Amino acid sequence: MSPSSSVPILTIDGPSGSGKGTISRLVAEKLGWRLLDSGALYRAVGYAAGMEGLDLSDAEAVTRCAQTTKIRFQAATDGSDTRVLVNGHDATDELRTETAGAAASAIASIPSVRQALVEMQLGFRKAPGLVADGRDMGTVIFPDAPFKVFLTASAAERAKRRYKQLKEKGLSVTLATLQREIEARDARDASRTVAPLKPAADAVFIDTTGMGIDIVVAKVLAVAQS
Repeated sequence: MSPSSSVPILTIDGPSGSGKGTISRLVAEKLGWRLLDSGALYRAVGYAAGMEGLDLSDAEAVTRCAQTTKIRFQAATDGSDTRVLVNGHDATDELRTETAGAAASAIASIPSVRQALVEMQLGFRKAPGLVADGRDMGTVIFPDAPFKVFLTASAAERAKRRYKQLKEKGLSVTLATLQREIEARDARDASRTVAPLKPAADAVFIDTTGMGIDIVVAKVLAVAQS
């Protein structure tokens, strides 16, 4: 048994806009555990592939990109969100765009890309514990995790949340377009043959529609502290 196998893990899976990122960060802070934002890894590879001008449907080229791209998480000095460096470039803001999200969803369906990122994700399992945020954390990457949560919310609710975030950043978006994109991504993620988006059989299901952040955090903490 490896030393890391005894490190506790809380997996938080769910669709885009369900609040995984915010909830995972706050829960990790409360527990004093490490945080893995697996979606950022896929977004980073998608971003790197775009910078190289690669066709995202070219599995061989994108897999090579996944194997060679250097991704580093760096704590911000001003207390803001963690910065993500891709091949030495701070790509944090670019990775938050809908374009980056769509690219991540596209390459996540390529088995060899997913495999290239598995070892990187497993490497985050270090003491005192890990909160792993993603779509297949509890089903594929950490199936032995003792604590598992699946967060969701209606597509309309998730579109409203995303709309508010993007408008606050001064970006021009429409609510209807965002909802269509979210529904399309849900369908893609749930129907892919490799690691489809679905709750682990032993995950606690939490619908966050109309629910405040503090309440959701409390419910997730209750799972980890049970």
